[in-house]
Amino acid sequence: MTTFPVGLTPRCFALVPAAGVGARSGADRPKQYVPLAGQAMIAHTLAALAAVPEIEATLVVLSPEDGEFETAVPGFAGARAWVARCGGASRAETVANGLQALRERGVQAHDWVLVHDAARCLLRPEWVRRLIAECADDEVGGLLALPVADTLKEAAQGRVGATVDRRGKWAAQTPQMFRWGLLAPALAPVLQGQGEHITDEASAVEALGHAPRLVEASMENFKVTYPADFALAERLLRSRA
Repeated sequence: MTTFPVGLTPRCFALVPAAGVGARSGADRPKQYVPLAGQAMIAHTLAALAAVPEIEATLVVLSPEDGEFETAVPGFAGARAWVARCGGASRAETVANGLQALRERGVQAHDWVLVHDAARCLLRPEWVRRLIAECADDEVGGLLALPVADTLKEAAQGRVGATVDRRGKWAAQTPQMFRWGLLAPALAPVLQGQGEHITDEASAVEALGHAPRLVEASMENFKVTYPADFALAERLLRSRA
């Protein structure tokens, strides 16, 4: 159980799902452990979250079979660094299981949970602080996102089937910030073998009839997914140093 006092003032906790294998990355290991700029990718992610003073603690949710984390991120330790090996078969299931682990550690229904992808390793603390500031008094919560600038095409058998109107379109990023008491029931269908419509936390909350707030972020907050993304992330991380 957590030693943090439980009160009426909502607290903020980060949850990082890291139970995937990164099948699209082409790497020889789970992509969160691929070294970038001298550290495992996930180490950069966790360092950014640790630099956000509003976050009480960060929970990393791993696969039950994960044996690499402690070696890859030796600096993740202390009272505010939590690990749970309860990852599921999908990202949504991993987050849902992580929410239960947070509850066991004393997180309350009115507390905020910021879910962030381990593969968004270019996260900056000031982006997280802006999200927290803009959502702290919001009835629903919100997420970092970026207005779509490119022309969007719908594919049809390898050719353009249609041009999609990009007006009002945003690309969702993370963190996505919602109260535990809203997010846990929103993801409950996943634990019941349902919830195919859930692609991120916001979509789960939307399915309950809520409209999350959009907080504009940076193009740098991209998710490292494909082989070429690793080289770009490496260059950007080294340029910061």
